[in-house]
Amino acid sequence: MSQKTVLVIDDSRTIRRLVSQTLTDGGFASVTAEDGALGVEAFQNERFDAVITDINMPNLDGFGVLEAIRTGPSNRKVPILVLTTESSQEFKDKARGLGATGWIVKPFDDKQLIEILNLVTGADAA
Repeated sequence: MSQKTVLVIDDSRTIRRLVSQTLTDGGFASVTAEDGALGVEAFQNERFDAVITDINMPNLDGFGVLEAIRTGPSNRKVPILVLTTESSQEFKDKARGLGATGWIVKPFDDKQLIEILNLVTGADAA
Protein backbone atom coordinates (compact mmCIF):
# COMPACT_ATOMS: atom_id res chain seq x y z
CA MET A 1 0.00 0.00 0.00
CA SER A 2 1.39 3.39 -0.91
CA GLN A 3 2.00 6.08 1.66
CA LYS A 4 -0.78 8.64 2.14
CA THR A 5 0.14 12.28 1.58
CA VAL A 6 -1.33 15.13 3.60
CA LEU A 7 -1.27 18.82 2.68
CA VAL A 8 -0.63 20.96 5.77
CA ILE A 9 -1.61 24.63 5.45
CA ASP A 10 -0.67 26.91 8.35
CA ASP A 11 0.99 30.31 8.58
CA SER A 12 2.94 29.23 11.67
CA ARG A 13 6.28 27.63 10.79
CA THR A 14 6.28 25.95 14.21
CA ILE A 15 2.89 24.34 13.66
CA ARG A 16 3.85 23.23 10.13
CA ARG A 17 6.99 21.63 11.55
CA LEU A 18 5.13 19.96 14.44
CA VAL A 19 2.36 18.60 12.23
CA SER A 20 4.82 17.38 9.58
CA GLN A 21 6.89 15.58 12.20
CA THR A 22 3.76 13.99 13.68
CA LEU A 23 2.65 12.86 10.22
CA THR A 24 6.07 11.42 9.41
CA ASP A 25 6.12 9.56 12.74
CA GLY A 26 2.62 8.27 11.96
CA GLY A 27 3.60 6.95 8.54
CA PHE A 28 2.26 9.77 6.38
CA ALA A 29 4.06 11.97 3.88
CA SER A 30 3.37 15.70 4.06
CA VAL A 31 3.61 18.81 1.94
CA THR A 32 3.35 22.20 3.66
CA ALA A 33 2.10 25.61 2.59
CA GLU A 34 2.43 28.82 4.59
CA ASP A 35 -0.90 30.37 3.65
CA GLY A 36 -4.21 29.45 2.10
CA ALA A 37 -3.41 30.78 -1.36
CA LEU A 38 -0.22 28.71 -1.60
CA GLY A 39 -2.09 25.74 -0.12
CA VAL A 40 -4.81 25.86 -2.77
CA GLU A 41 -2.13 26.21 -5.47
CA ALA A 42 -0.29 23.15 -4.12
CA PHE A 43 -3.58 21.24 -3.93
CA GLN A 44 -4.29 21.92 -7.58
CA ASN A 45 -0.87 20.65 -8.64
CA GLU A 46 -0.69 17.42 -6.65
CA ARG A 47 -3.00 14.69 -5.40
CA PHE A 48 -3.46 14.57 -1.63
CA ASP A 49 -5.22 12.03 0.57
CA ALA A 50 -6.15 14.65 3.17
CA VAL A 51 -5.74 18.34 3.94
CA ILE A 52 -5.12 19.97 7.31
CA THR A 53 -5.72 23.71 7.35
CA ASP A 54 -5.62 26.53 9.85
CA ILE A 55 -8.42 29.10 9.77
CA ASN A 56 -6.68 32.41 10.53
CA MET A 57 -4.05 32.97 7.82
CA PRO A 58 -2.94 35.78 5.51
CA ASN A 59 -3.86 35.89 1.79
CA LEU A 60 -6.58 33.23 2.01
CA ASP A 61 -8.04 31.96 5.28
CA GLY A 62 -9.10 28.40 6.03
CA PHE A 63 -12.69 29.10 5.03
CA GLY A 64 -11.40 30.22 1.62
CA VAL A 65 -9.31 27.05 1.39
CA LEU A 66 -12.37 24.90 2.15
CA GLU A 67 -14.43 26.73 -0.45
CA ALA A 68 -11.68 26.59 -3.11
CA ILE A 69 -11.15 22.84 -2.68
CA ARG A 70 -14.83 21.90 -2.40
CA THR A 71 -15.75 23.90 -5.51
CA GLY A 72 -12.52 23.19 -7.41
CA PRO A 73 -12.04 21.03 -10.50
CA SER A 74 -10.55 17.94 -8.85
CA ASN A 75 -10.42 15.81 -5.71
CA ARG A 76 -13.35 17.70 -4.15
CA LYS A 77 -14.16 14.86 -1.76
CA VAL A 78 -10.74 14.87 -0.06
CA PRO A 79 -11.03 14.87 3.75
CA ILE A 80 -10.24 18.33 5.15
CA LEU A 81 -9.42 18.74 8.82
CA VAL A 82 -9.42 22.19 10.36
CA LEU A 83 -6.59 22.64 12.90
CA THR A 84 -7.03 25.91 14.74
CA THR A 85 -7.10 27.71 18.07
CA GLU A 86 -10.71 28.69 17.32
CA SER A 87 -13.24 26.54 19.12
CA SER A 88 -16.49 28.52 18.82
CA GLN A 89 -19.56 26.74 17.53
CA GLU A 90 -20.01 29.52 14.97
CA PHE A 91 -16.59 28.77 13.42
CA LYS A 92 -17.25 25.02 13.47
CA ASP A 93 -20.65 25.44 11.85
CA LYS A 94 -19.23 27.69 9.13
CA ALA A 95 -16.38 25.23 8.44
CA ARG A 96 -18.75 22.26 8.37
CA GLY A 97 -21.07 24.19 6.05
CA LEU A 98 -18.14 24.70 3.67
CA GLY A 99 -17.31 21.00 3.73
CA ALA A 100 -14.83 20.46 6.56
CA THR A 101 -14.55 16.79 7.54
CA GLY A 102 -13.40 17.46 11.10
CA TRP A 103 -12.15 20.01 13.59
CA ILE A 104 -9.06 19.78 15.81
CA VAL A 105 -8.23 22.46 18.35
CA LYS A 106 -4.58 23.45 18.92
CA PRO A 107 -2.57 22.32 20.73
CA PHE A 108 -3.26 18.98 19.10
CA ASP A 109 -2.60 15.50 20.47
CA ASP A 110 -0.19 13.63 18.14
CA LYS A 111 -1.79 10.24 18.63
CA GLN A 112 -5.30 11.61 18.14
CA LEU A 113 -4.28 13.43 14.95
CA ILE A 114 -2.84 10.23 13.44
CA GLU A 115 -5.91 8.22 14.51
CA ILE A 116 -8.22 10.74 12.84
CA LEU A 117 -6.11 10.79 9.66
CA ASN A 118 -6.04 6.97 9.55
CA LEU A 119 -9.81 7.01 9.87
CA VAL A 120 -10.56 9.65 7.22
CA THR A 121 -7.99 8.39 4.69
CA GLY A 122 -8.68 4.69 5.22
CA ALA A 123 -4.98 4.25 5.95
CA ASP A 124 -5.69 1.73 8.71
CA ALA A 125 -8.09 -0.29 6.58
CA ALA A 126 -5.33 -2.42 5.07
